[in-house]
Amino acid sequence: MTRRTKIVATLGPASTSDSMLDALITAGVNVFRLNFSHGSADDHRRTADKIRHLSEQQQKAVAILADLQGPKIRIGKFRDGPIELKNGQSFTLDTELDDDSGTQDIVGISYPPLPQDCEPGDVLLLNDGLLELQVDRIEGSKVICTVLVGGTLSDHKGVNRKGGGLSAKALTEKDLNDIITAADMAVDFLALSFPRDAEDVNEARRHFHAAGGTGGIIAKIERAEAVADDNTLDEIILASDGVMVARGDLAVEIGDAELVGVQKHIIRRARALNRFVITATQMMESMIHSPQPTRAEVSDVANAVLDGTDAVMLSAETAVGDYPKETVQAMDRIILGAERTWQERRTDRSLNEQADNIDEVIAMAAMQAANRLSNVSAIIAMTETGNTPRLMSRLRSGMPIFAFTPTPATQRRVSILRGVQAIAFDSTAIPSESVNRQAVEMLEKMGHVKTGDRVLITKGNYADAHGGTNTLKIVEVGGNVQ
Repeated sequence: MTRRTKIVATLGPASTSDSMLDALITAGVNVFRLNFSHGSADDHRRTADKIRHLSEQQQKAVAILADLQGPKIRIGKFRDGPIELKNGQSFTLDTELDDDSGTQDIVGISYPPLPQDCEPGDVLLLNDGLLELQVDRIEGSKVICTVLVGGTLSDHKGVNRKGGGLSAKALTEKDLNDIITAADMAVDFLALSFPRDAEDVNEARRHFHAAGGTGGIIAKIERAEAVADDNTLDEIILASDGVMVARGDLAVEIGDAELVGVQKHIIRRARALNRFVITATQMMESMIHSPQPTRAEVSDVANAVLDGTDAVMLSAETAVGDYPKETVQAMDRIILGAERTWQERRTDRSLNEQADNIDEVIAMAAMQAANRLSNVSAIIAMTETGNTPRLMSRLRSGMPIFAFTPTPATQRRVSILRGVQAIAFDSTAIPSESVNRQAVEMLEKMGHVKTGDRVLITKGNYADAHGGTNTLKIVEVGGNVQ
């Protein structure tokens, strides 16, 4: 059984050696995430070069995702090391205090508009929500608070407002420079942190294209504003090529109790709007230091798979953890277990639903046929851009979709799509009457189909120069395939 749900692994000190990268590719990583919050441009270039070399050696299409840091709002440093905040004490955030002058009573913050964005009664969350401060009053550059939930506070911890609303722009000066680096590296995906609305996504795309980037844009859903209403969320999804459910900051802003429902809603909307979706943050957190996941983590990963996510993502587990390879192997078997347990062969779409273009009609027709016709074992989508297999992958099915494409960039881009496997195949180098037969024979040699199976084939009618996918054919393996 071929795994349908994809694995994204974040790289860091624990995983950037040649041997570990090679082991992670072997273990089943489909996309490597380069976190631009850490490391230099040269570090990322060297790592990307290694990924491409090793994936080529293994003859696997492995994509590279560059993740921008975004406007993470952080406090400054403390003069004498970490402090201990007590419930009920007064504590001040000061936008004009020197970065390294923090004390038991006050600390600087890297966000000048904070006094304008807050009002008495607001709750500020520090260190991923572990500490809570209630705003009492604003005095110039100072936001004076009372500690609601105390604890240890150390340098450069992040700050959120409960319910969202801090107005930092999605793209910082660092991000704009990193976009140029990512474009120069020819990354397959660029992830935008903390977008507030569709215009933030559009702005990132404009900068990426201006720098020569051709990869897809992923919007990380991690602000309360992004999920405050369905129109805003849908607009962000539609402006993107895919979205990431970034559960860390999102949970801090909307609250843990709301997270599960919102995660499921984002996955549903992304699939309905023909975009891919990644579920991320703390999926196998215990495996940073343990060779086995907890039962709760097994359930978390499996439920994301059952909800229809395209990919699940590992962060610190593979970046700095003690067991990067074992974590990927564990995630692989959990996904396979979930997919064996429940694989529904139905479409998410109504038969009466209208489509916008011919590609979408062909994709829907192929999936309807695959789900209803007996003895269908595979779908072959001959594609230049990956658009048709992307549309197919939005419809629930246990049917494997093989994207036959000559373009390495497309092979990598479809590696994020649920149920889609890239195969290098140049139909233009084969006599037109032999293309279908050779494609089916390739799947047969790979063990994906056998004599007597049915295979669906979609492709463009190049002889009439229409472009795009406009043809669907059903053939039998071992028969007279034309």
